[in-house]
Amino acid sequence: MTTRPTEASAGRGRTRTAAETTRRRLVRAAEQLFAEHGVDGARTRDITERAGQANSSALHYHFGSRDGLLRAILAEHQARVERALAVRLAPPEDGGAEAEAAEARAAKAGGGATELTRLVAAYIEAEASELRDESGRDCLRIVSQLAHETGFRDGRPHETLAGGMLWGVFTRVAELVRTGGGGPGDGVRRAVLPDALARERVELMVMLVGSAFADRARHVQAGRPRPVEGAAFRADLVRVVVAMLTAPGPS
Repeated sequence: MTTRPTEASAGRGRTRTAAETTRRRLVRAAEQLFAEHGVDGARTRDITERAGQANSSALHYHFGSRDGLLRAILAEHQARVERALAVRLAPPEDGGAEAEAAEARAAKAGGGATELTRLVAAYIEAEASELRDESGRDCLRIVSQLAHETGFRDGRPHETLAGGMLWGVFTRVAELVRTGGGGPGDGVRRAVLPDALARERVELMVMLVGSAFADRARHVQAGRPRPVEGAAFRADLVRVVVAMLTAPGPS
């Protein structure tokens, strides 16, 4: 025997749907304005107006504050990137063709599928997945503005990174850079670096990758031609980042 939903329950469902629609409109409006005018330049009033809201009460209801809205955007971006990262770090037998292809690109880009190269390639491919749609492209432009605030230099992660897969990748990359490791069969002798310098280089990696993809996102959104196609661009970025991470330290 089936029962029809009561009028009250149907009303609650419509309310939840309307609330979620409002939340998504606020997020999308903020993504656009944070990308266009900067995290510090976008005004709360403009966000609420673009989201179709008469005032900021909906923003405060859903997110508590403008900063809470920004944190929500960063958290959603990171969740998407970490899902893509998990696929790329899975063994080929678990991750399927996509993981296998990522490893092949890593080997080609870095002259060998070392652990360091695989991690850098997986990180870059995961960030590149955000180029697929407008929301992701705006998020890449937002994240690049905050890339210097990861907290990795002093070991105090930004709240959106704490305990996440990205922080684990950054930590492992720093360990490989600090110890001169790269994986078995690497064939390359690398310098051992102080921990502080290894951490500094990981922070530079995040800023470099963030800036590269923010620029790429702007090109896509403006419809400007890109002289280097996507796969070649990403492979070259892997090579550049690995070279920076493994360069000799100051004498």
